[in-house]
Amino acid sequence: MREPVDLRRQRILAVVQSRGATRVSDLAAELAVSVVTLRRDVEELAREGKLRRGHGVARPMLPEAEQAAPPAEPLVDGGPIAVVVPERHAYLYEMLHGARTTFEEAGIRIGLHIAPPVAGAEQPIVERALADGARGLLIAPRWRSRATEEADYAWLARLPVPTVLMERRPRAGSALHAVDTVCTDHWYGVHLALDHLTGLGHRRIVLAARDDSPTARALRSAFAEIAAAHPDIDRWAVALSSPSAAPDPEAAAAEKPVELPTLMVELGATAALLHGDVDALMLVEKLRDSGVRVPEDCSAIAYDDVVAGLGTTPLTAVSPPKAEVGRAAAELLLRRLERGGSSGPARRMEVLPDLKVRGSTQQAPFTSLTEAPLN
Repeated sequence: MREPVDLRRQRILAVVQSRGATRVSDLAAELAVSVVTLRRDVEELAREGKLRRGHGVARPMLPEAEQAAPPAEPLVDGGPIAVVVPERHAYLYEMLHGARTTFEEAGIRIGLHIAPPVAGAEQPIVERALADGARGLLIAPRWRSRATEEADYAWLARLPVPTVLMERRPRAGSALHAVDTVCTDHWYGVHLALDHLTGLGHRRIVLAARDDSPTARALRSAFAEIAAAHPDIDRWAVALSSPSAAPDPEAAAAEKPVELPTLMVELGATAALLHGDVDALMLVEKLRDSGVRVPEDCSAIAYDDVVAGLGTTPLTAVSPPKAEVGRAAAELLLRRLERGGSSGPARRMEVLPDLKVRGSTQQAPFTSLTEAPLN
């Protein structure tokens, strides 16, 4: 039987008065109602002057002495938060869901903007969103190359609203060095993958990665650093994961794709780290077509873990905390807004990924290749 509205609201008041500030989502779970229903109750109780509402929480009324000061403008009153992400990017869309949940709990609207795959596409989108009243910005620019990344620094640094970059780490000392960022620690993700593979006895490992995003470039740098210093890695190499995975595949200076099966044989490799999921699944099929079985002949780890587990052989994968990055970015922006967008120390947050072990990795095979002397 459904609980009467008046009784439910009395229970809300009792909980808030006894505990102090209480999250709306926690109250909803405790009273077995939806967050939307609970938020409606809190708004009505606030209108009646029985409690206060704020950033996703219900608070008891202040003592009379504290009520003398005019109340701050509620955070929920105002324009939306503009969220800008690239077109057709499943990884970042998962991050978006984490941010959306946080904003919904705070009663704040978001305006989602999808940037097309064109250099500089984000700037006019952001300018229109601000002209329409957006009061804050979460953004993950595409940044296919370092040049397009650098070109965006100046205008992003001049934005008049609180801004948080998601999964983007601007160059140290750049105009964006003091802008809030929330990222996955991709160095640690590569470390997890290589630690898993070397623990299984793999000594020769290839990274097949994209080169058209900040994440791809971070993975390449981390892999080279870790592999070069790792005492259990004899030989390693980096290859482009697909012909379209470079910023400008037609440029003379662009990295040329190398067939992964050929490189594996030349190196005597028994394991590969593959970025991202779609490329990883296709490369595993290419290996099989060349007579290289996964995981019997070659262990494979994907990096992204959006669809890695859906392959014929579910792929072991480094899994960045995509939703958590979105939530952390949203919470960081909300704290800025609560302070009226005032200046303060910028925060550069990193969240650790984890490794999902599935069916594509196993003990290194005992072959003449793994025992071959180094050239």
